[in-house]
Amino acid sequence: MKTLLLVRHAKSSWDQPGLSDFDRPLNERGKKDAPVMAKRIKEKGIELDHLVSSPAKRAKRTARYFAEEFGFKKDDIKLVEELYGATPSEFLQAVKDLNDKYNAVALFSHNPGITDFASSLTNVRVDDMPTCAVFALQVETDCWNEFINAEKKFLFFDYPKNPLD
Repeated sequence: MKTLLLVRHAKSSWDQPGLSDFDRPLNERGKKDAPVMAKRIKEKGIELDHLVSSPAKRAKRTARYFAEEFGFKKDDIKLVEELYGATPSEFLQAVKDLNDKYNAVALFSHNPGITDFASSLTNVRVDDMPTCAVFALQVETDCWNEFINAEKKFLFFDYPKNPLD
């Protein structure tokens, strides 16, 4: 049994017009939302054992907030270039490439690819993953390379502005 969390990066800053998209940092709201979402995930009883991120600055920083909450060092975050601007097939490849020793993994990436990938996995459709949204599913397999054919169960979809129960 595996658990996969798809996490869209937190809100990014547009304050520096000349900055490349890849280098955009988080804005103040993003810096506030990311630790809140990491804590919510932990409160749901999920214990992540691996973090994989796009190398873009805003995705890496979001992953670092999760790393802090779950007791990882920032160097423990695996960067996968293909997760920047990833298509659903590139997401699938990133999942298939995961080491089977990891049972609960969070992937940090970008729209529109992350929304498209999340919506392709179960019968739960997401029109748009807002910034710092988390789409979680359980996968009936012991091997990540069997992910595509394994039975998947939707666990939850959460995001910073989601009203709490």
